[in-house]
Amino acid sequence: MNIEKTWQKFPLIKEPLEKVNQCIEETIQTPYSDLQAALLEMANNGGKYLRPSLLILSAKIASQKKEVSPRIIKLASSIEILHMASLIHDDIIDDSNERRGKISIQARFGKDIAVYAGDLLFTNFFDLILDTVSSHQYMVKNAHAMRKILDGELGQMAERFNINQTFDNYLANVRGKTAALFRLAAEEGAYFAEGDDKTIKIMADFGENLGIAFQMIDDILDYTGSKKLNKPILEDLATGVYSLPLLLALQDGNLSTELIPILNKKYQITIDDIQKIQKIILNSSIINLSRNIAKTYTHDALDNLAQLPASPEKNMLEKLTKQLLNRSM
Repeated sequence: MNIEKTWQKFPLIKEPLEKVNQCIEETIQTPYSDLQAALLEMANNGGKYLRPSLLILSAKIASQKKEVSPRIIKLASSIEILHMASLIHDDIIDDSNERRGKISIQARFGKDIAVYAGDLLFTNFFDLILDTVSSHQYMVKNAHAMRKILDGELGQMAERFNINQTFDNYLANVRGKTAALFRLAAEEGAYFAEGDDKTIKIMADFGENLGIAFQMIDDILDYTGSKKLNKPILEDLATGVYSLPLLLALQDGNLSTELIPILNKKYQITIDDIQKIQKIILNSSIINLSRNIAKTYTHDALDNLAQLPASPEKNMLEKLTKQLLNRSM
């Protein structure tokens, strides 16, 4: 990963992230050449390191220290490794050929190597946690976070092709599959930097709100697309995953009349059908409505940060949160 390119506007975090990248590369070493190639490719294929950044900035806010301890670097690395593992397995399940604008691990190396790569990353995650976390409470929190991520993915799978899925169902799945890891990152950073209980709670809530907003914007980008972000258009729709814009459109009587006959095709849906759905939604007010809902969570995240004393790290998190709506990074 080119840390300098991604974070050149944020020198405050660039050096710690370089250490995270180094820690990850050292942690994922394996004597099996194909597996090693797959792991290194995943580690360096353009991930933004948002979750480890969140953990590090949370730690700096809590400790009010300039230096980032080796322990925090390892925790930040563990968070990113867990995220990498989940992405590899997601691509296998979705049979996705692309990840971050590049060929996916399962498409390039085959599903067998991809499964092993994801599994090994999960063990790498636990190795780092066992080496770093002595608190039983946070061993449990890490285990619970993994369970929430899985529950979110299973909940999403259970709702595939469900035109009656509610917003509450959608939100519950988002809290699991995406927001749980954001919350864990922010909470662990503050806790292991010896922050007080109030700061730990503020950062945990901030992480969850940020994670929800992040996923909602990601869902919007699935319809609007973004070459800059290497975001494929409507990748989820073809597999029956109905995210925020489509769920809102289905609540509109006129739009649902147009959409339901197409969606009822399920796995027989064609590229032309998908493009028609995209056109229906883009020609309506649904994208603006979706953005307004995402804004409520970014505003909640900013309200969380407003409870903290002024600091360069707080300012950086505020900037990142505001940029989220435009996904300029």
